[in-house]
Amino acid sequence: MDWNERRTRFRKHMEGNTCLRPGSVFDPISARIAEDLGFEMGMFAGSVASLTVLGAPDLIVLTLKEFAEQAYRICRAGNLPLMVDADHGYGNALNVRRTVEELETAGVSGISLEDTDLPQPYGVEGEAQLITIEEGIAKLKAALDARQDPKLFIAGRTSAATITSLEDAVTRAKAYEAVGVDAMFFTGLKTPGEIDVVSDALSIPIILGSTPPALSDFDYLAAKGVRIALQGHTPFLAAVKTVYDTLKDIRDGAHPEDLEHRLAPEVLNQVTRNEAYQQWIKTYL
Repeated sequence: MDWNERRTRFRKHMEGNTCLRPGSVFDPISARIAEDLGFEMGMFAGSVASLTVLGAPDLIVLTLKEFAEQAYRICRAGNLPLMVDADHGYGNALNVRRTVEELETAGVSGISLEDTDLPQPYGVEGEAQLITIEEGIAKLKAALDARQDPKLFIAGRTSAATITSLEDAVTRAKAYEAVGVDAMFFTGLKTPGEIDVVSDALSIPIILGSTPPALSDFDYLAAKGVRIALQGHTPFLAAVKTVYDTLKDIRDGAHPEDLEHRLAPEVLNQVTRNEAYQQWIKTYL
């Protein structure tokens, strides 16, 4: 498939002057829903991938192959530009190269790679740790070198603001900017003052992890260079709750007919592209 047009749209937005909230997606159906509702881009997080593919918490037990395969399924389902959270690149700098190769082939438009020490090392009692800045630089160099399509967007990511300090987050971000990443992804920023600090320090676009109410002014964020502000992954969590409640009701004796108010056949027909399939049946069969 040709991924060029969606990557062009993604990069055009990142080079623009607005801040978008991407739709959190996790499979082909959710991606089509987001696209049909007018979302300009989708976000596929490593945490949601682990939940969707393995039914496991976000502990980096998912493999690159599993993540890339699900990203491909999402990308081929429509034309939604997809940003993905590739965690730590599934290993060292050589693994990062492989990660970029696989995800570029899968059709994603943007990739973020973080400097958290993952998976959790032995003996740290659950406290998140960071790799050194030098290793973070090496990983991002490897990612940029592995990129074959210049339109593929590669962002550095750091959680230093919550693990070490805002000062360390800025130091790391400036080092990664110097390597040549297209954007910096920050998690843990909570106040306009912190946004001001990172914005003043960088000349590349900014991506924010889930934003608190204090950072809900998207015009302000846009003026500070923020181009993407994530809003959490409520769609997947809501889907889990709906499936649980429906199965529980059936287990407790409800008849499927009693639950029809929860169904939307017209939406299902739309997101499965049923009309197109019916036309193909007439044309080819």
